[in-house]
Amino acid sequence: MLRSILAGGGDPIVVIMQLLSTAFVVFCTLPVHEYAHALMATKLGDQTARLSGRLTLSPLRHIDVIGAIMIFIAGFGYAKPVPVNMNNLNTKNKKVGMALVALAGPVSNIIMAAFFILLKNICAVIYETGAMSELLATIIAYFFYFAASINVSLAVFNLIPIPPLDGSRILFSIIPDKYYYTIMKYERQIMLGMLVLLALGVFSVPLSFLSDFLYNALNKLISLPFNLIR
Repeated sequence: MLRSILAGGGDPIVVIMQLLSTAFVVFCTLPVHEYAHALMATKLGDQTARLSGRLTLSPLRHIDVIGAIMIFIAGFGYAKPVPVNMNNLNTKNKKVGMALVALAGPVSNIIMAAFFILLKNICAVIYETGAMSELLATIIAYFFYFAASINVSLAVFNLIPIPPLDGSRILFSIIPDKYYYTIMKYERQIMLGMLVLLALGVFSVPLSFLSDFLYNALNKLISLPFNLIR
């Protein structure tokens, strides 16, 4: 039933739920992504994020206006980078420590996406028992579908190995320092170039393909127990 609901097109409920779920992601789950970075860095011994006021779930401390607008327009975006001092990390290999801090954000998005897919399935079960109207089930299903898919998109986008995205910090852990620092000298220019390419739609197809693949994999895995009991 929910699959047929989510196959719908431009009906007002779809538009409203997409806007509401996007706002929810920007103000409620995007801060979780940044908090995950700050928490991992703090756990690994670097107090920079905590002392900078970034060890918080308050959206006011994390939201970047341009990055938030991008999420509304393209489904991909970013927040203010969490400051991390690699030298303070207590891991034996500092690069590995930075990679763990970087991974924490996208992993939090995938966990949240899985949670929203789980709630979508629970909603379907409740609807099938007759305890929920079709209209309410439709509204809830759309909300959790969009919330999950946007979180997946954010995870995929942030894993691109281009500074200042999380993927660049992971790349740092596997390439020689001299190459990484050369790349970082042009961080601002690279980021502006990426924004232009995003605006032109150059990244849309590969990002959408990877996001759809990951969402479908998560959806199949989480929906499996529910399908077995129906």
